Amino acid sequence: MPLSTTLCDADLIERSWRDPEDFALLFDRHAGDIHRYVARRLGDDTADDVVSETFLAAFRQRRDYDTARPEALPWLYGFATNFIRRHQRAEIHRYKAYSKVGVLPDADDAAEQALERASAHAVRRPLTQALASLKARDRDVLLLVAWADLTYEEVANALSIPIGTVRSRLNRARAIVRDTLGSTDPTTEQTS
Repeated sequence: MPLSTTLCDADLIERSWRDPEDFALLFDRHAGDIHRYVARRLGDDTADDVVSETFLAAFRQRRDYDTARPEALPWLYGFATNFIRRHQRAEIHRYKAYSKVGVLPDADDAAEQALERASAHAVRRPLTQALASLKARDRDVLLLVAWADLTYEEVANALSIPIGTVRSRLNRARAIVRDTLGSTDPTTEQTS
């Protein structure tokens, strides 16, 4: 079996301390996930740069990695999120543009794009407006949970914050999104 499928991430990182080329296996394993996440937030062009910055920073800090954690993906999302923050203005501009055209940045292939276009535009605009209106730290937590499928503990580790902070930021972000979407829900309209 190839080395990349038999070792956990922590083992690959530890091996890279002796043989730096082994870190490339971690890139091969997780670059696609990181790229998809960043592209949804910033677009494909910027995602390429952020993924490169993410893995370069992770490589430079690989000796600080807690090898008791077998899965490095949350750690990598933490680096990516920090680099996304540097592009915050572009991200907010992107969400505002999405809200004008009624598109969400999550369709990866033609079938998903067709389904996305067929979905109700009434939800997309308010959702993207809500994302743009969130504080960056709240948006980071919400999107790491919603788009990267991280657990609360993984988000806490990725962002180096307590799990209670993850919960409060997520609750705040969800409340804003829920309030925004609730105002456009036809079932909540008043009747005369």
